[in-house]
Amino acid sequence: MLWKTTEYAAWGNVHKAKGQIARPERAATLERILAEAPAPAFGNRRSYGDSPLNDGGRAIDMTRMDKIIGFDPATGVVEAEAGVTLAELIRLFAAKGWIPAVVPGTGFATIGGAIANDVHGKNHHVDGSFGAHVLAITLQSAGKRVTATPERLKTLFRATLGGIGQTGVIVSAKLQMKRIPGAAMRVSERRIMSWKDHIDALEGSTATYAVSWIDAQAKGATMGRGILEEAELTDATPPGPSRAKSVPVAIGLFSNSLFARAFNEVYFRRVPEAGRTSVKRLEEFFFPLDKVHAMNRLYGKGGFHQFQCVVPPDQTEALGQMMSKIARSGLGSPLAVLKRMGPFRAGMLSFPTEGYTLAVDFPNRTRAVKLIEELEAMTAAAGGRLYLAKDSLAPGDTIKAMYPEWQAWAREAAKADPDGDLMTNMVRRLDLRTAAETTQ
Repeated sequence: MLWKTTEYAAWGNVHKAKGQIARPERAATLERILAEAPAPAFGNRRSYGDSPLNDGGRAIDMTRMDKIIGFDPATGVVEAEAGVTLAELIRLFAAKGWIPAVVPGTGFATIGGAIANDVHGKNHHVDGSFGAHVLAITLQSAGKRVTATPERLKTLFRATLGGIGQTGVIVSAKLQMKRIPGAAMRVSERRIMSWKDHIDALEGSTATYAVSWIDAQAKGATMGRGILEEAELTDATPPGPSRAKSVPVAIGLFSNSLFARAFNEVYFRRVPEAGRTSVKRLEEFFFPLDKVHAMNRLYGKGGFHQFQCVVPPDQTEALGQMMSKIARSGLGSPLAVLKRMGPFRAGMLSFPTEGYTLAVDFPNRTRAVKLIEELEAMTAAAGGRLYLAKDSLAPGDTIKAMYPEWQAWAREAAKADPDGDLMTNMVRRLDLRTAAETTQ
C-alpha cells in the first residue's frame, strides 16, 4: 500500500496537516507515484512553519530515499538521493577528509530540504549558502525527469535553490564537499556584554565559523549580551561522543519566562570571564541542539514560532531596536542567535543576503504573534527579509516585497508544475503561485 492517511506537523508544532502520505524507497517508485498522483514532497520536516505541509491533500515523504549514488574521494564530489541527511554525510565522509561545505543548525535536515530552503550555516560570510556548493539537481516534474545545473537549465536551477519544492520533486543532487584537516573543531568562546559590542565583535571576526547566542531576556545596558563562538576546523583529536537526551513529553519549559531568565543567566556564566578555547566534535559544534531529541516539546503542546530576519549591514541599529523590543516583551525563549551574513545568494527565493541575521523562538501565544507582526514590519522598513524556512505568520504581500525575483520564480514553477500539484499550505497562504499566473 503506497498511501497512508497520516496526521503530521512541521517542527514548530503550530501548523498541522492531515492527508495521504507515500514513502517511496526507490526512484522508480517515486516516478510511478508522480505519474499517477503528483504531490509535493518533504524530508524530515525541520522547517518551522507550514512549508512542508499539504493539509487535505497528498504528500511524499522522501526520507527513505537515502542512498549515496557516488563519491569521488579525490575531488570530494558526492551524489546522493534527496533523503540523505547532512549528519549522515558527515558520519560517512569526515573520516575520508570531507564534509558538506555548509550545514544549518541541525543534522536532521535532508539534502532535498537543504536545497529547497537554500540553508545557511555559521560560515555564510566565508562560504555562502548551501546552494553555492550544489553542482547539479535532478528533479521529477511535469511527467519527466530533468537535471539542472548552474550552466544547463540555469533558470530552473536558480528557481529550485530556495524554491520551497515548487519546481519539481528533488530526486537527487551532486554536491561539492569541503576538504577538512580532521574531524574536529577548535572553538573559542567569550562573553559579549552588549548589543553594540556584539555587532563590533562579529564585524571584526576573522574566523571561518562565527555565531552568537543572545540573552533575549537582558534589558537596558546589558541588552544584547551573550556568547560569541568562533571556530576553525582542526586535526586535533576530538572528545568522544556524549549521550543524547530526549524530551519525552511536551513540558513547556521554554515557554516559561522565569525559566528562560534563569536558564539564560546560567548559560551566560558557563563561559568564564576570560573566555575559553576547546576542541569539539564536528557534530557538537554544528548541531548542538540535536543532542536533545524532540527538543521542540520544550515549548509545550501549543508549539512555537521562530522569527528570523536578515537586514543590510547598515541597519544594525534597526536590528538592535528589534532585539530591545523582544527583551522588553519577556517572550523570547533561551534560543536566540545572531550571525553575520556574506553577499552570496544562490536562488531567486534564497534568504541569505549580506548583513546580519537574528533568529528568536517564541511560544505560540497571542502576545507573541502580535510581537512577531511588529518585528516583521520593522524588518520590512529596514530593507530586510524573512526566512521562508522559519515563517508561519507573514502575509503574502510582505514576503513578495522582500523577494524581488518572486514573479520570475513563480513563472518557472508554473512551467515545471503547470497544474499546481506541488502547492503546499505555505504557497497557498502567501499566494505565491496564483498571483504570478495573472502576470503572464
